[in-house]
Amino acid sequence: MMPAVGGKRVTRRREETRARLLAAAYEVFAEDGFGRATVERVCERAGFTRGAFYSNFTSLDELFLAMWEQRSAAMVAGVAAALDELAAGAEPGLTAMVARFEQAVPVEEAWYRITAEFTTHALRNPALRRVTAAREEAIVAALMPTVVAALARTGRVVPDPAALGRALVAVHDGTSLQIVLAPDDPAVRRERTELFRRVVLAYSTPRRTTTEGNP
Repeated sequence: MMPAVGGKRVTRRREETRARLLAAAYEVFAEDGFGRATVERVCERAGFTRGAFYSNFTSLDELFLAMWEQRSAAMVAGVAAALDELAAGAEPGLTAMVARFEQAVPVEEAWYRITAEFTTHALRNPALRRVTAAREEAIVAALMPTVVAALARTGRVVPDPAALGRALVAVHDGTSLQIVLAPDDPAVRRERTELFRRVVLAYSTPRRTTTEGNP
């Protein structure tokens, strides 16, 4: 068995290589478009050979999925941190909770372009379409326990967390395009927050209190 110290050293180097490839790919995808990006361009930007790329990823598709997973994990952690920070203060209200959630799910034009291009690409590939759909479901599943717990602190119950998750994704995806098209219009962002609030109200109910006749 390889010594522990040596194993850690190799793992760290591999992680650093992957991180540089992912960062380079983001820049290349944003500049050239996913459909025009090449392994050579990503390697050139990262300062690696094709061998370094293929020792970490089998294709640009796999690289994108790794990038998506990385960014999704950061987003889920950011939402949890934002809502936990809110809970640490005074008892949070629904409006404050929704606003904090919306701020923790930012819209970046470059990432919007990259994901839109990749989605179009995935729709033409049945296997990749299934993988993309599964990843989307996994993100929602990871996010909803935090959202449900935060709503519980505001006195609301979510009967169907999966349905709320799908509705939140629909609002995010739809309003993201509006923000990208009009990034300097504050009304668009206010409407986005209000849509999130209305969806939360529609998919949650006030917690029941003790009623007459109950013990």
